[in-house]
Amino acid sequence: MDVRPAAVSGLFYEAEALRLQGQLDALLESAADSGAGPPRALIVPHAGYVYSGQTAAVAYKQLAGHRDRIRRVALFGPAHRVHLKGMAVPSVDVFATPLGGVVLDRVAIEQLAALPRVTVSDEAHRDEHSLEVQLPFLQTLLEDFSLVPVVVGDCAPEAVARAMDLLSADPATLLVVSTDLSHFHDYEEARRLDRQTCECILAGENALSGEQACGARALNGFLSSALFRSSQLELLQYCNSGDTAGGRERVVGYGAFSLH
Repeated sequence: MDVRPAAVSGLFYEAEALRLQGQLDALLESAADSGAGPPRALIVPHAGYVYSGQTAAVAYKQLAGHRDRIRRVALFGPAHRVHLKGMAVPSVDVFATPLGGVVLDRVAIEQLAALPRVTVSDEAHRDEHSLEVQLPFLQTLLEDFSLVPVVVGDCAPEAVARAMDLLSADPATLLVVSTDLSHFHDYEEARRLDRQTCECILAGENALSGEQACGARALNGFLSSALFRSSQLELLQYCNSGDTAGGRERVVGYGAFSLH
């Protein structure tokens, strides 16, 4: 089987399996549990765990107790490393992390590849952290699941929504949208801007800009999807890097949302 090796272990999260599992266990143990039913979708940040791991853990904690109900994860995130027109799926069979390999749903990936605006590009996935950093959380909280990873570049919301709806029609599929919020404003300005962005997300405003969220194109697709329109989105937690592991002069914002 062809494997995409971990690209950012040791940079965004611990590289050694036991240390990584300890890092994840600590983050999840400290995360609040809303007691809600299993989510249909999550919006999560994708910075290094020391910066955004606390916020991501609050979203992933929603999966606790429901691990047997989710058999597939459709993971959408932005392209940071390559200029991408449309969306990209990989050709490989497995995505690896220090915790092991996650098997890809090749049948679903081939279905996506047949859609307009979807191409096969291992280059788009090779160094992309926005998807990879989600995998150890999913490996910890789910039992036996397959993965459909999609990198989103310059793409209309309707095209992204079509891909998401194709996958989320299966009730055993969890949709995960990976995005951070504002970048490199001072602490108070970031909080002000991110508050407005969170209100836009909750209201389903599907014209977010990259300045509001680096994963805006994936988010806009999600906010245009039939899944979003049929369910209720909840903001679970907001913070920025000034609250966790960074200074407050230039911060990055993080939000965790759950769709039920």
